Amino acid sequence: MILKPRLEDFKIIGFYLGKIILGLALTMVIPIIIGITFKEINPALDFLISIEIAIFLGALLVKICHTEKDLNWMQGMIVVSLSWLVAMALGAIPLYLSGHWKSFLDACFDSMSGFATTGLSLVQDLDHLSYTHNLWRHLIMFLGGQGIVVIALSFFVRGFSGAFKMYVGEGRDEKIMPNIIHTSRFIWLVSIVYLILGTVALGVTGIFNGMQPVNAFFHGVCIFMAAFDTGGFSPQSQNMLYYHSMIYEVITIVIMVLGALNFKLHYHLWMGNRKEIIRNIETSTFFITIIVIFLIVAKGLAQTASYPAAVMLFRKGFYQLISGHTGTGFQTIYPQQFFTDWNQLAMVGVIIAMALGGAVCSTTGAIKMLRIGIIFKAFKEDLKRIIMPEKAIIVEKFHHIKEVFLEDRQVRSALIITLAYLILYGLGTLVGMFYGYSFLGSLFESTSAAANVGLSCGITNSAMPIPLKVTYIIQMWAGRLEFMSVFTILGFLVAIIKGK
Repeated sequence: MILKPRLEDFKIIGFYLGKIILGLALTMVIPIIIGITFKEINPALDFLISIEIAIFLGALLVKICHTEKDLNWMQGMIVVSLSWLVAMALGAIPLYLSGHWKSFLDACFDSMSGFATTGLSLVQDLDHLSYTHNLWRHLIMFLGGQGIVVIALSFFVRGFSGAFKMYVGEGRDEKIMPNIIHTSRFIWLVSIVYLILGTVALGVTGIFNGMQPVNAFFHGVCIFMAAFDTGGFSPQSQNMLYYHSMIYEVITIVIMVLGALNFKLHYHLWMGNRKEIIRNIETSTFFITIIVIFLIVAKGLAQTASYPAAVMLFRKGFYQLISGHTGTGFQTIYPQQFFTDWNQLAMVGVIIAMALGGAVCSTTGAIKMLRIGIIFKAFKEDLKRIIMPEKAIIVEKFHHIKEVFLEDRQVRSALIITLAYLILYGLGTLVGMFYGYSFLGSLFESTSAAANVGLSCGITNSAMPIPLKVTYIIQMWAGRLEFMSVFTILGFLVAIIKGK
């Protein structure tokens, strides 16, 4: 028998959702300051309107649903899934008010793409978008990469046992430090330190490339936030092509890889445990898959002879591969070039890279390297069982921060999430094909959306069918949260309707 949710469940969910909305509202102060600094009064007013709406909604929920009770697992998961949808809607308000999006749905698409660190965009005339709105596009990627709930846990929510339930609901299941609140703050510490270093490196490079200092550092901070949080937005419509700089591209590769690493691995590297990067199953799997997939991409590009020089193969081929594998979505080619300059083999290589993704507890989406490594270890264990004598005791283990013995529950979990992603990739592909797009193009774009990558072969634009836009929004949402909290809210809705 399915139990109908009680009024107390709704109150607890509403209370903590209101807390998160208030936290999100406060982040809108940053673009307001930027608007005043650059004398962009109308854009600043867009955010002033948005922050008033967010504060009103958040305060209303906190007041009406006030409770002293803690979250249980179901409630925590639902708060997470709802917070991302509400963040999408609130984050879209200033974007829509700018006049650079044709509809509020298009603004919601970009808002979800930003928070989910995907990078697919429907913006119009990006090159003339205000500094204020442009910063917001990249700031929501920075916020989404760390996690909307992580923001609340870091600054706006005091310690409580339900914190871990919300933390897990955002697709993270590893505590870096004993306390979840401290874990959240460490994630922010890492991100801000890298933000300063990355912005300086990109800003100085921009100045040497002829950009004005203010513009160079503005682009530097935006590109860093998009690269480290594996998002893919860019201040200019040409994306990375705008900079025409190999040094700029190399710097972003380093930042993208850093963003694709587990925050727990960052902690151990900061503590001086350098060997962990070699021993860890995630990083070893990551670099092996990069090598294997690059061989596929290079073979495909060799067949087309589009990039005969090694430097061009690196800048056009390897760059797209790293961008896809880390889930970033930066492009050094125009979207249409995937069809004009690449062949199907090379495109399939990038699709595989996008589908696999980076590390767990990082800013990336997709299946993730830990799950791929666990599945490989399980396959290896089963082969041993077949080959070895029946009485032999087979024990398989892997190194992930520490030595871990492989268990059936780990394999089952990895296989279930992997299967869920493959189904999500497939469903998006079917919708794309339903509207007349090719199989490979539909698979490419669907994988990019569901894996939170942002590479595009040209399908994503403001003229595409509304159901396809909604499909990609759902894919970005479900892919970023890794399904658990999404399944929970679906079950909650069923309980409301059929519960007794």
